[in-house]
Amino acid sequence: MKITWLGHSAFRIETAKARILIDPFFTGNPSFRDETRKDATAGLTHILLTHGHGDHVGETIAIARETGATVVANADLAAWLGSKGVSALEMGNTGGTIHLDGFSSTFVNALHSSAQITEDGVSHALGNANGLVLHFEDEPTLYHMGDTDIFSDMALINELHQPEIGLVPIGDRFTMGGAVAALACQRYFKFGTVIPCHYGSFPIVDQTPETFVSAMDGASTRIETPAIGANLTL
Repeated sequence: MKITWLGHSAFRIETAKARILIDPFFTGNPSFRDETRKDATAGLTHILLTHGHGDHVGETIAIARETGATVVANADLAAWLGSKGVSALEMGNTGGTIHLDGFSSTFVNALHSSAQITEDGVSHALGNANGLVLHFEDEPTLYHMGDTDIFSDMALINELHQPEIGLVPIGDRFTMGGAVAALACQRYFKFGTVIPCHYGSFPIVDQTPETFVSAMDGASTRIETPAIGANLTL
């Protein structure tokens, strides 16, 4: 499995059968490098969305049109994207699993909100925020937490799915901060590898992963903080 962090909460996941973008926030993301866009969307098969905020939906509509990739999202968000012209959609909701070519995606809880303000100035609710657990045929199970705080039912997510790779928000203000994220990882999961995200983008979130990395000191989990656009093979 090849994982590329694209800044903020955006990741490209590449396996033998799938080329996946999660939360493709490119335009307006101060940490995204425009020259990586072509590589990020090359051969794309799926776009997975954790929730409906603009810094996660990002360029989903444009990329889906360009590539023909199937978009996976909660039912409300998928319906909204359909109204915007996205045709290849797989919709689900919390607790449900969608089986796709080479992997499955399960919607799990996240403690966050999910909405967008449209051109007319009206705020539209776009379903519940979720984390996504991806099970692959011959690859480690991966859990993108989405935007969330710590919650005790993370223990159930671990019991049900036993994810080996965690993509964990650490930037504070809109999600849990680094110390709390480290507590979540150590109390509720047995990750082999953790990649922190949702930091280093907007000025009002933490700019470095230092708090998280420090709080994980002594844990057996491998911590990876790749440069934006760098490939990590697991």
